[in-house]
Amino acid sequence: MAKQFDVVVIGAGPGGYIAAIRAAQLGLSVACIDAWKNAKGGPAPGGTCTNVGCIPSKALLQSSEHFEQAGHHFAEHGIEVKGLSVDVARLIARKDTVVKQNNDGILFLFKKNKVTFFHGTAAFTGQVDGGWAIKVAGAAEEELVAKHVIVATGSNPRALPGLPFDEKQVLSNDGALAIGAVPKRLGVIGAGVIGLEMGSVWRRLGADVTILEALPAFLGAADEQVAKEAHKVLTKQGLKIQLGVKIGEVKATAKAVTVNYTDAAGAAQSLAVDKLIVSIGRVPNTQGLNAEAVGLKLDERGFVTVDAECRTGLPNVWAIGDVVRGPMLAHKAEEEGVAVAERIAGQHGHVNFNTIPWVIYTSPEIAWVGQTEQALKAEGRAYKAGSFPFLANGRARALGDTTGFVKVLADAKTDEILGVHIIGPQASEMIAEAVVAMEFRAASEDIGRICHAHPSLSEAVKEAALAVDKRALNF
Repeated sequence: MAKQFDVVVIGAGPGGYIAAIRAAQLGLSVACIDAWKNAKGGPAPGGTCTNVGCIPSKALLQSSEHFEQAGHHFAEHGIEVKGLSVDVARLIARKDTVVKQNNDGILFLFKKNKVTFFHGTAAFTGQVDGGWAIKVAGAAEEELVAKHVIVATGSNPRALPGLPFDEKQVLSNDGALAIGAVPKRLGVIGAGVIGLEMGSVWRRLGADVTILEALPAFLGAADEQVAKEAHKVLTKQGLKIQLGVKIGEVKATAKAVTVNYTDAAGAAQSLAVDKLIVSIGRVPNTQGLNAEAVGLKLDERGFVTVDAECRTGLPNVWAIGDVVRGPMLAHKAEEEGVAVAERIAGQHGHVNFNTIPWVIYTSPEIAWVGQTEQALKAEGRAYKAGSFPFLANGRARALGDTTGFVKVLADAKTDEILGVHIIGPQASEMIAEAVVAMEFRAASEDIGRICHAHPSLSEAVKEAALAVDKRALNF
């Protein structure tokens, strides 16, 4: 006999598991289905983010940053390190431990909130009395019936045409996080978030890294001034970044990969590397849902079609996260998950796409929220800009990391903050102040008049806000 639930969530990534927990908090009976497996075949909830994305990449970034600091910067502090080496196996094992801690944490939260978890793949089988019939294929098959279904099946890495991932020589983000030894030569196709972060990890550990990007502009989604600074700094660190390239034939053997391409000047080039990371975007994961059989509509790019409130065209079927329109960000999926759970419970969930922060965890970190300066210019909106360099920040000097700046953009008449852009140490943490300010439609004057602890990196945000009115105090 089928098990009945108020809500069944398909997928336990950041959007799915958060939606399940919030729905349970609101008094609904909830089940969550997820197919991820750990090395032993057990459940590994958390989706791409926890298993092969956000969490493991940050673990490796931290480890490689320690190695970089010990090898190049500890001496500035009077700390001498001799015989420095890296044990890649232990580095990867630590990353795996961090992932497992997060997997286990989600399973604990399910138990705490009385969310029933099913380990397996889920497919719609039809509409029945009481809602939707869902089949779970796992160690044991289950039949569920849900009044509401939330599709949160995430996304998969996009492969180059004719070049599938083997995760040995041609790597997705998954394989890039599990390289067994530091490659002498590493190629990366795509200078986006994944490409830059993974390129940075292995460059710090000793690889000669070349990044090939098809677009003529570096980090086109970021503020131009920030992107220019990032390109300069990352190039100085040793990343070889080529823009405006056109990828041709790629040949992979058991020992190497050769990438033939045309550079920005139109000249034919060839790059031979030991490993190739392909990070050219992600595609929605709807395979196996049996969407066609129940009439779940997908758009021309394969995304589940939803309205502004994440409703699909089917009654009481919702979709969130990477599988729908909008930025493919874990925190965007979480916000949609909470909003949908609250809408199902009769409340008014809310997601503001204008205040979703973006972060790239390179060193320096890059973070922004709101509009870029080039977007405001294109819109013809009158604005004021203020910036403040970390070079003039006391805490940054003490840290020994004065790269970058904070930039605040505000409306020329009302002074409302329209965008904040940061490149520098701990930008990922500092951007939260800007998000809060923009949610409350604060003016740059508001941030400029708020007391910030001294010395702190956050003072640079205050100083940039003051600079909008040309009255920065420390620069």
